[in-house]
Amino acid sequence: MTSFKPVADRALLVEFGDRIAPEIHAQVLRLDRLLALSPPPGMVEVTPAYANLMISFDPLLTDHSALQSAVQTVLTGPEPAPGQAHSHDLGVCYDADLGTDLAQVAQMTGMSPDAVIAAHLAAEYRVYLYGFAPGYAYLAGTPPALHLPRKPAAVRDIPAGRVIIAGPQCIVTTLKMPTGWWIIGSSPTKILRHGPQPFLFAVGDTVRFHRIGRDQHDAM
Repeated sequence: MTSFKPVADRALLVEFGDRIAPEIHAQVLRLDRLLALSPPPGMVEVTPAYANLMISFDPLLTDHSALQSAVQTVLTGPEPAPGQAHSHDLGVCYDADLGTDLAQVAQMTGMSPDAVIAAHLAAEYRVYLYGFAPGYAYLAGTPPALHLPRKPAAVRDIPAGRVIIAGPQCIVTTLKMPTGWWIIGSSPTKILRHGPQPFLFAVGDTVRFHRIGRDQHDAM
């Protein structure tokens, strides 16, 4: 069931659920495409997330009530064309000094390090949103066998490129910063870029990983 929540004086949050699920995110992407085709008066920006979508607006041109009515009308409109999702294949090196938590993840899940790597590589991930830091693409699809809660405390100065997991989520870090997620490897692929397309992924894209050696990792 769709719900609407005002956010401050210039945004409206449209919620389709309260969990990470492909069918819920499909509704988020559908509304995102509908709004791109028929933007309501005063709409400034649309930000999709796992189960909701925030619409920023100019309060001099519209308000929460008018925007909600416009969104409800848009939602009953014709089905938009499917989005142009792309597939990405990223190399990951799982050497111990790069995947500093791999051994602990293996111990906590009751698996061998090789089994953890195999499970991580076997999954297909989907880009659900960007958040927290520039280029931080939140991927869902981590196999249930690898679902772990976040660490009790964050670790500082984790380098860019580290492949980190927590719960059903996976991220390739883009900046040196703290994280409480589990570091299982490192990818040399740059997610955060310069130019007209600053992020490698778009929301809705799919991602798979393949294993690379240390020489390949360091050469890129």
